[in-house]
Amino acid sequence: MPDSPENIPLGECTLSQSRDQLTPPSRTESTVFSLSRSESLWAEPSGTCEVFWFPAHLMSTGGGFLASGLIISGLYFAGHCRRVTTILGPALLSIGLMVFVVGVVLIPITRDNRRRAGTKKPPSYYRPPTFNL
Repeated sequence: MPDSPENIPLGECTLSQSRDQLTPPSRTESTVFSLSRSESLWAEPSGTCEVFWFPAHLMSTGGGFLASGLIISGLYFAGHCRRVTTILGPALLSIGLMVFVVGVVLIPITRDNRRRAGTKKPPSYYRPPTFNL
């Protein structure tokens, strides 16, 4: 069948045939519109693991940098590769400690923000703003 849309090159198709070839037949609504209506994007994270994911990620990354800084600093004091470990050891120690402390500090901040969001009540009436001049 040379007249079917599958066998005709896209340049020789009419506008309606080429539009049918470019759009998938199974989806009728756009992806952006369907994602904006998705409840998982706008819903609050329910589990503790989802809430504290970012601080835990920062703590594990900072701990990795801190551990590698300790190992490289130990190599410096053991006398191996003095030129490399002179700069790299203290840099990894300081970056790792800084990122680890930021992750540790974010845990109570996240916990307090989550607690405040749960207890916040909307105002029961509308009061127009007053301007004192």
